[in-house]
Amino acid sequence: MAIKSDGIADEGGMGYLERLPRRVVTVYLPLAVFVFVLLFPFYWMAVTSVKSNAELYNYKDFNPLWVAEPTLRHIQFLLFETSYPNWLWNTMVIAVGSTVLALVCSVLAAYAIERLRFTGARVVGLAIFLAYLVPPSILFIPLAVQLGQLGLLNSQWALILTYPTFLVPFCTWLLMGYFRSIPFELEECAIIDGASRLQILRRITLPLAVPGLISAGIFAFTLSWNEFIYALTFISDSERKTVPVGVLTELVQGDTYQWGALMSGALLGSLPVVLLYSFFVEHYVSSMTGAVKE
Repeated sequence: MAIKSDGIADEGGMGYLERLPRRVVTVYLPLAVFVFVLLFPFYWMAVTSVKSNAELYNYKDFNPLWVAEPTLRHIQFLLFETSYPNWLWNTMVIAVGSTVLALVCSVLAAYAIERLRFTGARVVGLAIFLAYLVPPSILFIPLAVQLGQLGLLNSQWALILTYPTFLVPFCTWLLMGYFRSIPFELEECAIIDGASRLQILRRITLPLAVPGLISAGIFAFTLSWNEFIYALTFISDSERKTVPVGVLTELVQGDTYQWGALMSGALLGSLPVVLLYSFFVEHYVSSMTGAVKE
């Protein structure tokens, strides 16, 4: 807040936020709406997962926003009477594997475009980012044909090898912006001292780009965890399905929706991603800001 020579607060800049009514309208109210919209789906999933079937389908006698008699029957059914633990494990393996593969390819591509300075580097970088705009609904048919020829359909490798088709473009673009923010003089000094490009990448660039790597890893892990089209197309066995596909295809039988188990599966399936963001949110925001600014 700016202060004039007579001691009166200046109304310019951010001074208008000092008044309580304006602060409520411009800060607290929008923030409350944002928090409500963000958290209400999680609250609804949590409430629905512990409701009995009588409460789920009888809104006349029970409040839909509250639980009268909580029960763990739906969670027990999900964990011990379905293949949900296998779906969760499959999703974790596929998400981690595809994230690692995408990060390796993205680091090499981003470093080559930003540091090697070859002719057409910017065009290649733009082409890689435009590849991210290609919808998966167009790619899954030719990918299914190729996977069938390689004998990889209905296996975890079918997803680990195809997920980087949409992970690598964005991660490369993100890391390009972060590598651009690292002073080039550091690498020039290392080259003068006789270091190779791989040594520079491993000992200088990557340690300085850790926030960018974390951000790209979180992004890739989240997309891999929530991906649906490829997992639905390439995996057919119930035991090998991922959480998004297994919850929808196995817990919806005809016109019968097991809402308690569905919400329990959605809630438990979202917890790993929530925990991942909660631990690395500062690195994620800082690296995204740096990439966009660059």
